[in-house]
Amino acid sequence: MKIMDEKIPNPKEIEKEISEFLSKKFGDSVKIVSPIVVPQEALLKKATQPPPKREKKIQFDLKPEELVAYLDQYIIKQDNAKAILATKICTHFNRIKHAEEYLGVREGIVGSIKNNVLMIGPTGVGKTYMIKLIANKIGVPFVKGDATKFSETGYVGGDVEDLVRDLVREADGDIELAQYGIIYIDEIDKIASSRNIIGADVSRTGVQRALLKPMEETEVELKVPHDPISMLQEIERFRKTGKRDKSTVNTKNILFIMSGAFSGLPEIIQKRLRAQGIGFGARITKTQDPNDILKHVKSEDLIEFGFESEFVGRLPVRAIFDRLTEEDLYEILRNPNNPIILGKKLDFSAYGIRLKFEDAALRALARQAYDENTGARGLVSAVEKVLLPFEKKLPSTNIKKFAATFSVVNDPEGALKQLLSHASDTSTQQEFERLVQEEKEYIESYIIRNRKHLSEKYALTLTPSRVEVVSSFYCENVMDIGNVIRKIKSYYDEIKKLELFFFKNHDINIVLEEDAIDLIIEQIMQYDMSLGDIFQKLSTDFQHGLKLIVEKTGKNRFFLSREALMDPETFLSKLIKNELNKNQLPS
Repeated sequence: MKIMDEKIPNPKEIEKEISEFLSKKFGDSVKIVSPIVVPQEALLKKATQPPPKREKKIQFDLKPEELVAYLDQYIIKQDNAKAILATKICTHFNRIKHAEEYLGVREGIVGSIKNNVLMIGPTGVGKTYMIKLIANKIGVPFVKGDATKFSETGYVGGDVEDLVRDLVREADGDIELAQYGIIYIDEIDKIASSRNIIGADVSRTGVQRALLKPMEETEVELKVPHDPISMLQEIERFRKTGKRDKSTVNTKNILFIMSGAFSGLPEIIQKRLRAQGIGFGARITKTQDPNDILKHVKSEDLIEFGFESEFVGRLPVRAIFDRLTEEDLYEILRNPNNPIILGKKLDFSAYGIRLKFEDAALRALARQAYDENTGARGLVSAVEKVLLPFEKKLPSTNIKKFAATFSVVNDPEGALKQLLSHASDTSTQQEFERLVQEEKEYIESYIIRNRKHLSEKYALTLTPSRVEVVSSFYCENVMDIGNVIRKIKSYYDEIKKLELFFFKNHDINIVLEEDAIDLIIEQIMQYDMSLGDIFQKLSTDFQHGLKLIVEKTGKNRFFLSREALMDPETFLSKLIKNELNKNQLPS
């Protein structure tokens, strides 16, 4: 071993040599980042063990309606776009799964066309948010690029291929998983060739052509030719193994989704419709909403807009997004899963301040955002503008409860002065508690409306008492509905284990009824009780009484309700009397 140690430098020496080389060659602009070094014993052990069974990468069995129901929890309106995207994306992944698992086919049909999507709609209507939600739900890697950056760096396709490489990074180096990812490119309308230029607009059409092969099928090298780190790593691997490591990503199953606002496209469509004379009843007029006109888009309109016909042909699925109204913006703010209000609550929570919004305040914020004409993005600006003075001042005070009412939105500075001068008033506290109750009632109604879907999704029965538990937990914590129910479900699963512990320790079989479990969850939330504390209390309250019944009657299965936990003495007294009478034994 000593001889080998003298010949072969250790990892730190190799790292030092490479670092010195990079420093001389490229200065301080390139540095090497050390990986975690696994001890040689661990490597030897790993090498001798049989390789673990590989799990299938595509575990996808969602149906379109299920994906639409999931999106409905987070995205207001856009019903048509949700239906199109959910259907075609579900079909894309289910087709891959069917071909590979059931038919045993990996190559697919020659010349088959992918369901690449083109999304058209104004800014701030939820295009990016929707795709992120879908990728997260499916569990595939997702990367986003900006088409405008491609035009800045030329049209050789390097940046396009970088997006494919980014998928591998998002998949933690798992090339096979990356080959089922989603690449989302925003502002795609910016690479349409300009109609004002005489001749070819080479820089933009070049970007379109660079996208053609990846959008269909091509092999993308993971190693970047001009990257010195990649070159050094390849040299080191070749020195050790004598083999060249060829790593490529095939884009056959990677779904490409493009989006843009497409300003000017409605005029092109309108011109075509007028020229064709589509009929008296369906005639498009100048006064018609541009969004309605976009629903008539055809490939020829996109070509006239400035896209190559080959590029348009690789985007067979088109989804048109509606412009958001003031009422839509209000519904977005009202949605218990929306990241704008939750994010702002989290900002104040970082300082130990609880924030609640009045319904009238949300409507006023929606009105301000609508006036900005930037869709849902205007909501962020409106909320920040109103609450910034409070976020600056309140952390330096003793105020821990902040009610964002209509007056706060209408006159932030005046409302701040009023709050600071009346912080300890009972009326201020009552105002906050009123908003807490309003929020709780709204969350309860939201859960009841979505009870079936939420129960199936999280495998948790949402009884009336549990709906109240979930809504209370939501009001006390900054989480979306999904995470709240997951948390309650984790409590539920742990509490059910108490039945087994009780049997193992006391040889008595108890069954906690649903309302009893809800009471225990409430106690955990309210008094920060541990499961050990709860088990101890169950033992103290019920062990001796239930043991007596077991000895006298032989019965060994008891159902404990909420009332039983709240008043063990009365419960046991009635139970003993009933069981003894049943068995005709003297009391």
